[in-house]
Amino acid sequence: MQQTKEIDALFTLIDDPDEEVYSTISNRILGYGKGIIPNLEHLWETTLSEDIQERIEMIIHRLHYTDLLKDMGEWGESAYPDLLPGALLAGKYQYPELQSTPVVQEIEKIRRNVWLELNSFLTPLEQANVLSSILYNYYHLKGGELNYEKPDEFFLHKVLESKKGNALTNGIIYQILCEQLDVHARIINIPRQCIIAYYHSDYDPSLSDTNPKDSIHFFVNGSNGQAFSHADLDHYFKRISVPPVPSYFKPLSHKRIIQLLLEELAKCFDKPRELYKQEELQKLASLLD
Repeated sequence: MQQTKEIDALFTLIDDPDEEVYSTISNRILGYGKGIIPNLEHLWETTLSEDIQERIEMIIHRLHYTDLLKDMGEWGESAYPDLLPGALLAGKYQYPELQSTPVVQEIEKIRRNVWLELNSFLTPLEQANVLSSILYNYYHLKGGELNYEKPDEFFLHKVLESKKGNALTNGIIYQILCEQLDVHARIINIPRQCIIAYYHSDYDPSLSDTNPKDSIHFFVNGSNGQAFSHADLDHYFKRISVPPVPSYFKPLSHKRIIQLLLEELAKCFDKPRELYKQEELQKLASLLD
């Protein structure tokens, strides 16, 4: 964006100590949209004051966040909100310059490796073994419990770079691959866990009025790809003293998965200086209600 007298005037007032004046100035700058970011970045580079740099960073963040609110809302309202673009949008909260192409290419590389090992004669358990073998053994994806000290484990592109995620992000990668490979496995709503259920091939959650649990062959742990049985999950429910109601066994919608990702990511920012991020992420999540 070309520098104008008005932009120059606004920039000279960014350091105003009066919070009300600063709020008015920052809102005027925000009104220019993302096109003003190069100007702000130049101002940041030529400013010695760390306080002013911090204000500039916050304005740039708010410009990106305003765009993200719009994009996330449009994704949630689309006829079929695809899971991978939703996860990439979540990543743009912390990494606004994130490019989707390298992530899509990396997922495609893993998908192709799995596809080469699959055939129509494999049982669901054999399919699961192929997926887990490629993703967790050959590709070396690692995962553990949700760790709110490590926000990067909630961003798909960072998980693919480091090969270290958590149960939720690893489960999202697993489900994306299943959908691309026509494998009938989806993340389900088990409390405090990210569990993937392998459904019977004729199961349709929108049509079936029976208990979805009856249409599940077995389950897979999103963290490490380990398969386990109905008896194992029943034992888990007894251990946490929660009744296994049918709704826990229905596949989560893509919108709910991304909403859950945003809600869990928000918990990473509980320090006083970061509470605004928690509020912003919760607002993003609420768009998907």
